[in-house]
Amino acid sequence: MTDAPSCGFDHVYVTVNKVRVNASSSASDTDGGWTDIALPSPQKIDLLSLTNGVLSDLGRAPLAAGQYQQIRLVLAQNQGNTVANSVVVSGTTAEQPLATPSATQSGYKIIQPFTVQANTLVDLVLDFNACKSVVQRGNGTYSLKPVVTATPTVVSGSIAGYVATAEAGATVYAEQNGQVIRGTVADSNGQFILSPLVQSSSNGNYDVVIVDNRQPNGHANGVIHAVPVTASATTTIATSAAPITLPSSAVNTIAGTVTASAQATMRALQNDGAGSYEVTSTNANLDTGTYTLAVPAAATLTGTYKGAVPVTLSQAAAAGSYTVEADSASGATQFAGANVSSGSQSGINFNF
Repeated sequence: MTDAPSCGFDHVYVTVNKVRVNASSSASDTDGGWTDIALPSPQKIDLLSLTNGVLSDLGRAPLAAGQYQQIRLVLAQNQGNTVANSVVVSGTTAEQPLATPSATQSGYKIIQPFTVQANTLVDLVLDFNACKSVVQRGNGTYSLKPVVTATPTVVSGSIAGYVATAEAGATVYAEQNGQVIRGTVADSNGQFILSPLVQSSSNGNYDVVIVDNRQPNGHANGVIHAVPVTASATTTIATSAAPITLPSSAVNTIAGTVTASAQATMRALQNDGAGSYEVTSTNANLDTGTYTLAVPAAATLTGTYKGAVPVTLSQAAAAGSYTVEADSASGATQFAGANVSSGSQSGINFNF
């Protein structure tokens, strides 16, 4: 198991009881054909400690050779004073319980086909995007709306590089068509590792997006397009001697409301002239529908990977221009424009 960066939390804990695997994508939790990967004891994991390629081993089990379609992640229950699943809001120390509807019974369903060859070991990495998975309610409590993907490492590689030390702590994403595939946080030396990523020969190249939207001052966004990934190899896009260096920027906010019953996920997208990409995201409050997105005001810097470093970056035209995307739980999507080049914007509202 690994993690993508989180928003506004110092810790996001989940306690895993077991992982289940089935050859059918439509199998229910009571159908036959399940193989359980049971842990010796429930394993409490801080998802936010699993960055830059760090993994937590959930165990293994023998599987018959063949293709498998579905994984279930089963969590332990919060019971009384025993908090199995919780969050620690940034700047605080207390664990707040995290409600996990269905996770402790049938488990969270992940559809990811993978093949097991006879007499071989297959490693499957579950990437738990804590930022997109934790939702706040109007009374201040939190629920889990899981965003989890699975990647077989046998066909995967990685992208690595450095940002300038002033940007240490920035969020780095690997994206395709504006969708985040993998994310991490640059460490204190500015190093980042995006892993695992499915090889480009079967899945296409990636856009690497660097975002430092820490308030009140961060850095402009940076985008490096067309980065290839080769199985069992690392593509380096910047070195410690020549890191990705972005100009400082004020960080403003985009805020508004969305119909609460839509249970919407909110994304801030930016277009650098070569395509749109996700800068940040959040879940609207489940009860009030309110949301806030923090975004840099400066123009983004963009470039294309051509097999050598450093990658030349140039400034895109529109400073502070974003598109806000609201994705409802039912699958409906709405968009609205916002510009924060001269200050924060509120009243960017959506009705479903």
